[in-house]
Amino acid sequence: MIVLDTHILLWWVSGSTRLPGRARRAIAGALRAGPAIASAISLFEIATAARRGRVDLGLSLVDWFAEIHRIAELKVEPVSAEIARIAGGFADPMPRDPADRIIAATAIALETKLLTADQRLRRSPQLQTVW
Repeated sequence: MIVLDTHILLWWVSGSTRLPGRARRAIAGALRAGPAIASAISLFEIATAARRGRVDLGLSLVDWFAEIHRIAELKVEPVSAEIARIAGGFADPMPRDPADRIIAATAIALETKLLTADQRLRRSPQLQTVW
């Protein structure tokens, strides 16, 4: 099992060449044990970015969400009370961005690694990351 940061989710789903080989291998390895995990907050971030024109999904947001839910190898993890507690309790040097905190807390709550290019998250001593 592995949690995908928002940018990783976008790159993986779109087949982007921005996703390096080692990240692809980490996802492939994790998929042998079960689905990859995306926090529901990542879907919120993607919807917001698409609405603001910062991300082109190549299809309508409704259709993109429908496609995401059809990917058998992907599970969307809701933001539970436990995840919210962990995210709210982070001290420095965890990033201040609430979405980053929730994504990191999701990996911690699920006792798994986070796949991210975000250096701030990768430096966090509370979090196991892969890149």
